[in-house]
Amino acid sequence: MEFRKNDLVTLEIEDCGIDGEGIGKADGFTVFVKDAVIGDTVTAKIIKAKKNYGYGRLMEVLKPSPYRVEPKCEFARQCGGCQLQALSYDQQLVFKTNKVKGHLERIGGFTDIPMEPIIGMDELFHYRNKAQFPVGRNKEGKIVTGFYAGRTHNIIENRDCALGVAENKEVLDRVIAHMEKYGIEPYNEATGKGLVRHVLIRYGYFTKEVMVCLILNGNKIPKEEQLVKSLCEIPGMTSITINVNKKHSNVILGEEIRLLWGQEYITDRIGDISYQIAPLSFYQVNPMQTQKLYAKALEYADLHGEETVWDLYCGIGTISLFLAQKAKFVRGVEIVPAAIENAKENAKLNGLENTEFFVGKAEEVLPREYKKNGVYADVIVVDPPRKGCDETLLETMVEMNPERIVYVSCDSATLARDLKYLCERGYELRKVCPVDQFGMTVHVETVVLLSHKKPDGHINVKVEFGKGEGKVPLDNIAKRAETYKPKE
Repeated sequence: MEFRKNDLVTLEIEDCGIDGEGIGKADGFTVFVKDAVIGDTVTAKIIKAKKNYGYGRLMEVLKPSPYRVEPKCEFARQCGGCQLQALSYDQQLVFKTNKVKGHLERIGGFTDIPMEPIIGMDELFHYRNKAQFPVGRNKEGKIVTGFYAGRTHNIIENRDCALGVAENKEVLDRVIAHMEKYGIEPYNEATGKGLVRHVLIRYGYFTKEVMVCLILNGNKIPKEEQLVKSLCEIPGMTSITINVNKKHSNVILGEEIRLLWGQEYITDRIGDISYQIAPLSFYQVNPMQTQKLYAKALEYADLHGEETVWDLYCGIGTISLFLAQKAKFVRGVEIVPAAIENAKENAKLNGLENTEFFVGKAEEVLPREYKKNGVYADVIVVDPPRKGCDETLLETMVEMNPERIVYVSCDSATLARDLKYLCERGYELRKVCPVDQFGMTVHVETVVLLSHKKPDGHINVKVEFGKGEGKVPLDNIAKRAETYKPKE
């Protein structure tokens, strides 16, 4: 049977795609349905049809799955942020484990994968210490803020996200009230006009410090003193800044930061390490799980105080400083200059002198330092962006021949690709541990330990040097050594 756009189909959802969509079949025709859960029987409308598969919109749940739960957020289906709120948490962990395992098998070609149980979350909501809220007008002309609907730039109005902290709503209420009182226009993507683009809020999970950064299509906001006075009534307010972004693009943050009030950063902790976090800093959004993630990375690194470690894509030194507690020396690499300055300050803040940080691309800095300056590594820790590692970097890692490589990944597909490269060149996959940093979403972090392949067996060879039967003449060895002597 041929299916076309707008056809209604009844499906039993038997599987789950990597983006959390339910998968069912109608007469052999595979349909991917957002918001459907494994075990559901649903009616779906075909919104896009290919030859052998299509995409459907969930119209009705005829028979709910035993794994289906009521979403905590009323906007869960509209908003693009939480893809799994309708799925019970234990099944979310199963989904994420299978996602990592599936990528390692299909892309990496691995079998008998040494998977450790996924590390789940204790607090399933209100765990995010950072949020970026776009500001605009709705169809009625009212100033709104919230989150973009999935795959669109249409704002779903919501000032109290179930994953964010309570302080977010308090900040947004005051910013919007200020805009309405003084006639300040939100940014319009279509025209490039208007002033307020986004509101960035950071929260120190352990210190309770609050940062507000207004992203503007301009250099200042009218009546700044009044806005600062209002925001400072919020407990914990520590930093209020302006970020200037006049580019006509969908890139959120510009490069220029101007301090309105307080200090340019907030402070938070992971374990025993304190970090200064600026508006542009990369910092994991779930601090409770980050502590577990880094503890697992530190366990895999197996440091005893004598090791030299390279931390690639180090950001503000979050993993570097964690490792420096146990290593002899740690070198970090990051392409963002401001992040490296943060990393150096964070090292001083924690009294760690056994660190050195480099600005630049990891795939350029590591080969340069290894080949020109002869630096080495006992352990390499790598935590790349979603695109994974550049092949030049992987090649240098293999040449440097560290005893262990610890790979921290936020994308198991590129992780699998990179692990395949490394394991085809002398390393073996020793341990894999998924860590759920992002409950209610399809994203998952993974920590992997690689070490040198061990020989399958060994042969004992007895050689005697000198004169006589069965002995190797020393003159022959000297001549052979001269023949194969390296050139100057």
